[in-house]
Amino acid sequence: MAIGGIIGGHHRHSVVASRVAMFAHLLFLTTAVLMLVWLLRFRGGINIQSDDPEQIFNVHPFVMTWGFILLIGEAILVYTTIPMNHRAQKMVHMLVHLVAFILGVFGIYAAFKFHNVAVVPDLVSLHSWIGIGAISLFALQWLIGFAVFWMPGTHEHTRAAAAPVHVAGGLVIFLLAVCAAQTGLVQKSASATPGTEARLINVTGLFIVFYGVTVAATVMLRIATRYQ
Repeated sequence: MAIGGIIGGHHRHSVVASRVAMFAHLLFLTTAVLMLVWLLRFRGGINIQSDDPEQIFNVHPFVMTWGFILLIGEAILVYTTIPMNHRAQKMVHMLVHLVAFILGVFGIYAAFKFHNVAVVPDLVSLHSWIGIGAISLFALQWLIGFAVFWMPGTHEHTRAAAAPVHVAGGLVIFLLAVCAAQTGLVQKSASATPGTEARLINVTGLFIVFYGVTVAATVMLRIATRYQ
């Protein structure tokens, strides 16, 4: 009876985690479309080679949302949504995170290029401090994760002990990136003309928060299955 209850509880948490992850994918698509509509409809487009400083800047929110925050979330969800063996899931998780980091670096480059063209000082806002902190911690997390979970010779006990810290640290860094996005959108909302654009920015920010919450909830539900 007790064993049946444990199995049933494990199954329920797995099913709920899968459904929450599916909802997160829907939020992923919605957030990506909202960001694209904002940048194309109200901000004049996206072009890193443009002579227009605003089009250069627009690369930053586009890449940091699509390529950094959303891809990090999808890499986290790999363990719930991709039906492969654990090693294959780890490989996809690592590679998607690597792509997210490369795009994140490109997004930061776009911001610095905009500052240079528009003659704006670098790293003076809370948004920039949180963002630099998030991507720096992300790089450190990736390197440590690669060394512990992929380098040959690492003892299994070491990997088992490091896994909970890796999961918790990754989730904190992901949510820190979400916070960075919120502070950046607040800056743009404050300078936008009141009306449709300002509302669209706010709605986009809300969907990024919803996405972060659903990814975090999926991780918590996956962890709960281990204690059933």
